[in-house]
Amino acid sequence: MPLISTRALTKRYPGGITALDGLTVEIGEGVIGLVGANGAGKSTLIKILLGLLPATEGEATVLDLDTATHGARIRELVGYMPEHDCLPPDVSATEFVSHMARVSGLPSGAARERTADILRHVGLYEERYRPIGGYSTGMKQRVKLAQALVHDPKVLLLDEPTNGLDPAGRDEMLALIERIGRDFGMTAIVASHLLGEIERVADWLVAIDAGRLLRTAPLASFTERTGQLLVETEEGGEPLAQRLVGRGMQALADGRTVVVDIASAGDGAGEYAVYDAVRDEAVALNMALVRIEQRRHQLEDLFRTGGTDERVA
Repeated sequence: MPLISTRALTKRYPGGITALDGLTVEIGEGVIGLVGANGAGKSTLIKILLGLLPATEGEATVLDLDTATHGARIRELVGYMPEHDCLPPDVSATEFVSHMARVSGLPSGAARERTADILRHVGLYEERYRPIGGYSTGMKQRVKLAQALVHDPKVLLLDEPTNGLDPAGRDEMLALIERIGRDFGMTAIVASHLLGEIERVADWLVAIDAGRLLRTAPLASFTERTGQLLVETEEGGEPLAQRLVGRGMQALADGRTVVVDIASAGDGAGEYAVYDAVRDEAVALNMALVRIEQRRHQLEDLFRTGGTDERVA
């Protein structure tokens, strides 16, 4: 049974803006990357899943609970880290996270214990009694993550968790998310428009564009090898591409890079024949090669060319 399911989910705002357009997807366990450009519908989807926003059409369930009728119960079972700054500046991290634990149903004693443990986990234990208003952006993001974790939720919904962070802060936040999935075994939906971040933490991908599903599949399938060889030269690759074409291969130069179609080497020739041809022609041209490897798909390719819905997560 999927943890999250949507069927023809649609959300229209006044003024003719469609944030979600017939979205149907099922999501299971693991660290799931929810990717799409800003305005693709990621935040709208998360708010509908939490029961904070009604859908215009369609339906959604979280942990087999209907988001339209069981929003309060869903929010007890799910941890939510919002994108924007929403923290009270005049209370400490301990006070705020403990309060959120009690709101989620934990008794006071258990809330205090869980708060101490979680703040230690996110690296705020030494700073836990300082007012949040004096925290850096990175520290505030950690508080938001801590309050999402404190009640031991079954699912985490993290909306742009690295928002506003510098490179070092992003690395630290992504490392925390990796540990949550690996050490806690917790399912996390990580919404981001930064594809490199999703590649680092996710094992499954849900890609949406303009409120529609582009594709859902294991992350590895998005970065699998292609039938092309990528050759990087120290100088322009055009002479090498021309010589390979002269040998009957399909080769295209783009600056210092040459992309060669492996199948064009002929039936049964395969990858090694292309390697040999590239080597021989580079030697003939007295051309230095920087690298040669089989080309892999990139997540960016999905949004350039569109995708297909393979199967549910």
